[in-house]
Amino acid sequence: MNHKNKLSIIIPTLQEGKLLERVLSQFEKEFRKEHNIELIVSDGGSTDATLEFARNGADVVIEKSGNYKQNISIGRNIGAKAATGEILMFINADTYIADIENFIATIRIAINQPGVAGITCPVLVYPEEESFADKFFHSFLNIYFYTLNILRLGMGRGECQVIKAELFKKLDGYNEKIAAGEDFDLFKRLRRYGKIAFLWNLNVFESPRRYRKSGYLRVIFLWLLNAIAVLIIKRSILNEWKPIR
Repeated sequence: MNHKNKLSIIIPTLQEGKLLERVLSQFEKEFRKEHNIELIVSDGGSTDATLEFARNGADVVIEKSGNYKQNISIGRNIGAKAATGEILMFINADTYIADIENFIATIRIAINQPGVAGITCPVLVYPEEESFADKFFHSFLNIYFYTLNILRLGMGRGECQVIKAELFKKLDGYNEKIAAGEDFDLFKRLRRYGKIAFLWNLNVFESPRRYRKSGYLRVIFLWLLNAIAVLIIKRSILNEWKPIR
């Protein structure tokens, strides 16, 4: 297995004490060493157990300094600045990966293929919490996001975005003025440098907490609204994507 390219995994956090420990446990120290991975947690000002779990489970922990409001774009960019890997992988603090060893090996091969600028994959709900509605809507969403890439618009959800570090720097990272839809905006701009590989043979899982709280129709409506705004006026409609914990 080629471990030549160092992989930096960047996780932005804010009040993620309930889920972060499980997410970090996927990347045990020996696993990271064996696979040439560094794990970075970029925190936005947590006051719960988030930082304790981060210090115990990550290689680099960046704590928010200064009295300003930090959105997820800022958090991801701060994490990327600390990264030393040639490949950057952004996941969320509730992202759990199916078959992680195969996942890491596959993205390393895929990102080095000619013409590939970025990688994403289907996102599903945690199997132990998945309902019929989760299966239905996530199937629809994954096909929709795949189609956007076929249409050369570029799309990858923040639950899993993989990009070459040199291209991330060329793009100046995530647009920090975009509070929601920053993941779509990044891959839309990245598309100018190559294709986005949507890898159907990989999966990541997310918590259903936002869908349970707000409902699928509202969440999808807000996604679409912000995506249209990003396309047309290059900013999000929402000033804040409120965290749900």
